Amino acid sequence: MVAAVPEAEYAYLLGMYLGDGVISRSGARCHRLRITTDASYPGLIAECAAAMQAVVPRNRVSVRRRTGERAVDVSAYSNAWPELFPQHGHGKKHERQIVLAPWQESIVRAQPQMFLRGLLHSDGCRVLNRVGGKSYPRYFFTQVSDDIRELFCRTCDQLGIVTTSRHRKAVSVARAASVALLDSFVRAKA
Repeated sequence: MVAAVPEAEYAYLLGMYLGDGVISRSGARCHRLRITTDASYPGLIAECAAAMQAVVPRNRVSVRRRTGERAVDVSAYSNAWPELFPQHGHGKKHERQIVLAPWQESIVRAQPQMFLRGLLHSDGCRVLNRVGGKSYPRYFFTQVSDDIRELFCRTCDQLGIVTTSRHRKAVSVARAASVALLDSFVRAKA
């Protein structure tokens, strides 16, 4: 297991990493964690940067907008990234197995709301579904990786959040009580 990390911030960062993050080698020994998000969400960017800073407090976190794009990279260099995110590997996440280490499982079980928040901030959305002239809110979590979708569903199950459409790339949360529970801790991307 790695040295103690702040669990809430780590759970959020793990969710963001699984969705929009990548670890790359920089030079012979250093690694860079980069999470790319949309510039339209400054609150989300600030939360991601704060979580990253909490996890590696001695390292500088950089927030940079990509030239000519709406994308923003939140990143930091640390030799600890491969140990903190053992899911790191060559190739695309959906082409390799994604399994949490026992110590990560423990953190996710203790901080399921923050983990879901990170996953939904990276690969989720809240929409108004219109049916028969009425509209109601629902969440979608869209992820190509079966393993990451299963982590999302398992964590929802832990909290009693009912999911549907657990196939293909999307998972839906549409029952009013489940949407209300997600609303209580996910909050809109801002």
